[in-house]
Amino acid sequence: MSSPQESETGNVPTALKIQLGARLRQLREAKGISREAAGWEIRGSESKISRMELGRVSFKERDIVDLLALYGVAGQLREELVALARRASAPGWWHQYGDVLPPWFANYLGLEEAASLIRTYEVQFVPGLLQTADYAREVVKLLHEDASEAELERRVELRMGRQRILRRSQPPQLWAVVDEAVLHRGMGSPEVMRGQLQALMDASQQPNIRLQVVAFSTGGHAAAGGPFSILRFPQPDLADMVYVEQLTSALYLEKRIDVETYTIAMTRLSIDAAPPDETQVLLDKAAKEITSSGP
Repeated sequence: MSSPQESETGNVPTALKIQLGARLRQLREAKGISREAAGWEIRGSESKISRMELGRVSFKERDIVDLLALYGVAGQLREELVALARRASAPGWWHQYGDVLPPWFANYLGLEEAASLIRTYEVQFVPGLLQTADYAREVVKLLHEDASEAELERRVELRMGRQRILRRSQPPQLWAVVDEAVLHRGMGSPEVMRGQLQALMDASQQPNIRLQVVAFSTGGHAAAGGPFSILRFPQPDLADMVYVEQLTSALYLEKRIDVETYTIAMTRLSIDAAPPDETQVLLDKAAKEITSSGP
């Protein structure tokens, strides 16, 4: 199966949901209608309206039509917003991988595509957005020991598909901080690791990618609890979100105190890590150690 086609942020379902949700909120507030009253109109609750306005749920066309009627929207604007709702309800490219994609991770892929800034910390593996196919295959083998070759390849293909966001004409900013152990933990053959380290060197030269390494000499650090990501969205009224992946599920943290705690930890990590201009040196050192120790 071929890799997903290129698309811009404005065409991804999650981004469209966020865009439509923001318009619905503006229309509701302009009419002075409460979320509770809007929820009643569509046989729902105040929390449902809140999730719709944040772009966190799929839109039913009937609900959109009823809300637009309540807000007094008609004519061309009504048609444009209904059409936007249809496009926002279209499945994302990742839905074709439903056989190997858990629902809790599908949610993240939509948010990742809609983000303008992705800050991520990894302690064991190279971040998924920066993995080579060969390296990703070794990670998938480790996590899914009983998977068939066909399933392994689909999982690798899915992971590679995520990286398309970094090749858009307006890609998100990716700020990745990795523990130095990631560079030395052998995944597959020395050739696989050399290829991965070279890919990291190339990626760190891209204007939208910042890569830092927390050196062994740093000792303990602020994120001893494990890997996490913080997503920021282009809409100023949409709060940052923290994503923490577990073995069989994931946490999506949106409460201000949680986001602030992780943001402080990430900021501390970026301070403790070697500056970005030293990343190439650390990557080159790790590559030379692999070269001297393996074929």
